[in-house]
Amino acid sequence: MAQMTMIQAITDALRTELKNDENVLVFGEDVGNNGGVFRATEGLQKEFGEVRVFDTPLAESGIGGLAIGLAFTGFRPVMEIQFFGFLYEVIDSVSGQLARMSFRSAGRFNAPVTIRSPFGGGVATPEMHADSLEGLVASQPGLKVVIPSTPYDAKGLLISAIRDDNPVIFLEHMKLYRSFRQEVPEEEYTIPLGKADVKREGKDLSIITYGAMVHESLKAAEELEKEGYSVEVIDLRTIQPMDIETIIASVEKTNRAIVVQEAQKQAGIAANIVAEITERAILSLEAPVLRVTAPDTIYPFAQGENAWLPNAKVIMETAKKVLTF
Repeated sequence: MAQMTMIQAITDALRTELKNDENVLVFGEDVGNNGGVFRATEGLQKEFGEVRVFDTPLAESGIGGLAIGLAFTGFRPVMEIQFFGFLYEVIDSVSGQLARMSFRSAGRFNAPVTIRSPFGGGVATPEMHADSLEGLVASQPGLKVVIPSTPYDAKGLLISAIRDDNPVIFLEHMKLYRSFRQEVPEEEYTIPLGKADVKREGKDLSIITYGAMVHESLKAAEELEKEGYSVEVIDLRTIQPMDIETIIASVEKTNRAIVVQEAQKQAGIAANIVAEITERAILSLEAPVLRVTAPDTIYPFAQGENAWLPNAKVIMETAKKVLTF
């Protein structure tokens, strides 16, 4: 085992698959010699050459078009959108083409494309860099959407994403890149896509979340434990397809739930989770299912983001409303 940050685990996963499969190609803006904005691809071009790891023009639409062509001809492209806020520049390639490739060809063609991209707040980025747009792509049939919260999960999930024959959007929260280290196997391993992880067992309340909010939720759970509450924290890891079975099993055990997301209330997946719980487990509920989200406003400038983003304090306050209902 090695102690790795999330960025190191991602690099390790990319290296693993570049070694394992000569059809894996890594490309995007500045991912070559420069190693990417966050150095996720550092050293890979030197190790595997400019044909396997290469820079593209500063045009997300061109990156998406290249990935489509490569997927049609037998390659496994790993394309990087430099920041997920730039998704709009490539949305037709992603939602209009890659997501539909298998369907419109009656299964003759697959789209084994992994789309890596950083996102998320708390690191004082410029405008349009931190937006949580995962709800937009999660609502598009044909796409899988993965959001790891730990280095261990990041490596195993990324290897699984690259090996998947469907297009997978792999979102990496910027605040988690170097915020902590974790033991990660140096050998290859996979984590199944579409399977949630119970990060903390509990019996009084279920917190359902993903990404950086996993850590805020764990902080809240620790504080609530001091007040005598046992809180379960579920890390979705994959938000599409979603592990509904794990969510419902937890709710049926605790009888109470809150859903936490960094995205605005109108923009994320929390409402869908609440609907699934209501449809499948309403008779198990002893309180309404509440949401903790960002406000329904445009993402603020860096000076205001700490007041705008959900945090452990707000999660605790919401949890107590449900626990004492």
